[in-house]
Amino acid sequence: MSAEIYVTPGDSLQAVFDRAPAGATIRLAPGEYRQKAVIRTPGLTLSGAGMEKTVLVYDDYARKLDAQGREYNTFRTYTLAVCADGVTMENLTVDNDALSPEIKGQEVALSVLGDRFTMTGCCLRSTQDTLFSGPLPPDLIARYDGFLSPELRRGGALRQRYESCRIEGTVDFIFGCGDALFDRCEICSVPDVRDIGYAAAPAHPLEQTEGFVFSHCRFTCADGVSPGSIYLARPWRDHGLCTFDHCRYGSHIAPCGFDKWNDTHRDQTARFREVPPVGGRVDWVNRR
Repeated sequence: MSAEIYVTPGDSLQAVFDRAPAGATIRLAPGEYRQKAVIRTPGLTLSGAGMEKTVLVYDDYARKLDAQGREYNTFRTYTLAVCADGVTMENLTVDNDALSPEIKGQEVALSVLGDRFTMTGCCLRSTQDTLFSGPLPPDLIARYDGFLSPELRRGGALRQRYESCRIEGTVDFIFGCGDALFDRCEICSVPDVRDIGYAAAPAHPLEQTEGFVFSHCRFTCADGVSPGSIYLARPWRDHGLCTFDHCRYGSHIAPCGFDKWNDTHRDQTARFREVPPVGGRVDWVNRR
């Protein structure tokens, strides 16, 4: 039988994660845990008291300066980073409440750099770049050598599953190279002063064949999001891969569905598709 560890908001999450044996279940009492932490122990289960009852929150952002005077960069802004395999999370929220991304830059709530990750009944909440579904694109793994720790530069195929979760954000708020299934999730766009947003920003290499799969998801928005102002996806790298399978969309979704990413030609290389096809939209696979 696996160990069970009970945690309250006054405890150090990092200390608990570091001392927990592989395969342990960590039960988090209701409350706000304003802490930044990394999970390095495989097989942990984090179990909260409910999506709105147990909240892990911090407020780092990309343009914040560290002790050496360097900007944090997107990939150090996480509230929680999962850097071990076989981790499960359920019934809690991970939040980055820095806000004002048009000034502060990216604000990651959760970074996942582990294989066989599962999240059920959770909320991920931020603005720009809420969920980083690792790994990094290969060019960034090389670029950030000596800047990001090795655990944040992990490569390889990383499989993830998000079931019955709510993910909130503004711009590119589900991004990365993971093979990630979003099953019956709510993908919620929140207001942004720039009045434009993108739900997914995939960067998968051409050899990946799964990518981001949104299955029976609902794409919703909060009050204040303009009709037609949100794109389902734009490719962060040339061959980004997204499948939207039997999803439902609010009127905030742009009629064309997808954006090519600024002045690129990624509409000719990205792999975006909808099943079944949505009237008036052409997927970016079968048209070529």
